[in-house]
Amino acid sequence: MKRNIRKVHAAAYAPISDLVTYRALPTAALPMNALDPFLFLNHHGHQVYPAGNGGLPFGPHPHRGFETVTFILEGDLMHQDSSGASSIITAGGVQWMTAGSGLVHAELSSDAFKEKGGPLEILQLWVNLPARLKMTPPKYTGLQRADIPVLKLAHDQVSLHAVSGTWWGCKGPVEPLTDTELCWMTWNGGAALELSIPPERTVLFYVVRGTFLVNGTTLMAHQLAEFGHEGDGLHIEAPEDGLLLLGHAAPFREPIVAYGPFVMNTEEEIRQAYADWEQGRFGNGDLG
Repeated sequence: MKRNIRKVHAAAYAPISDLVTYRALPTAALPMNALDPFLFLNHHGHQVYPAGNGGLPFGPHPHRGFETVTFILEGDLMHQDSSGASSIITAGGVQWMTAGSGLVHAELSSDAFKEKGGPLEILQLWVNLPARLKMTPPKYTGLQRADIPVLKLAHDQVSLHAVSGTWWGCKGPVEPLTDTELCWMTWNGGAALELSIPPERTVLFYVVRGTFLVNGTTLMAHQLAEFGHEGDGLHIEAPEDGLLLLGHAAPFREPIVAYGPFVMNTEEEIRQAYADWEQGRFGNGDLG
């Protein structure tokens, strides 16, 4: 039985300074926990930065209670955080950061990118943590393109980049704290695939580029599909070249309270998060 699509949601245009940004989740029509445990998805770009640009605007800021997964499709991303982790991840790479009990991090462009400019396109996804893991120690993993296995499907017409979980026998390099499977896929026009995702799992399906036909429903760039929990089959066709973010996870079915950079289960926990941050308990936030 095919998985039902409840609704197709258009990402909201929400630029940040000079950074082209589309907010796919949450939107006015799709609350933050509607795709439990997927909380938030921003699509930055595509745009081309000139030489001598100021780079990305995400200076030091705190997080607690969830994980960020950042897909660098074009350009680069320099990460620094208060645990001491740092890296510059280039196009085709991924950053997976467990904020857990709390840290301060900065996401900026490298000096080379600011000097030379070039194309930039980045996806940032927030994945919730269950109550039992909200205060887990922070952790950061930076993966370059070469670290991420690529599986060829549909007679080599689809390239699947496995980040976490197992896709057609191909295991992603990230071992998540929760049962979360994520990949992105590039498609040649005319390709088609069938896959099965158990009905109890939440599906994340966002079109970055191109057009897709999913169980008879058309999705275009900057659109996200809200799937129901009836059926398990997905029939995907790509009438043109495209790029797709795909994931699935077991929902937690827990209450959430989100305020600014913190996602917890109660208002008291949010108040405590702000108090801990203001009192310097997230580590050294002087990241430049």
